[in-house]
Amino acid sequence: MNTKLTLTIEQSVIEKAKKYASEKGRSLSDIIENYLKVITKEEEKKDIELTPLVKSLKGSFKAPKNFDYKSEISKNLAKKYL
Repeated sequence: MNTKLTLTIEQSVIEKAKKYASEKGRSLSDIIENYLKVITKEEEKKDIELTPLVKSLKGSFKAPKNFDYKSEISKNLAKKYL
């Protein structure tokens, strides 16, 4: 069931958001609704109980600040399959 919602947002933000929605071929309501779904879904994920094994491993690895995860995965996959 859809319900109407009134928001107070700066005019310039609304104009930019409408332009963005138009460029994407979507309605502003659709974009806002999907955004709200995403952020509330993330909250649901936080409630997941970790298993004892995962809890024991959590925080055991500290990557350097300049660690590029995607690059490392690409290199290792290339080594494995090429």
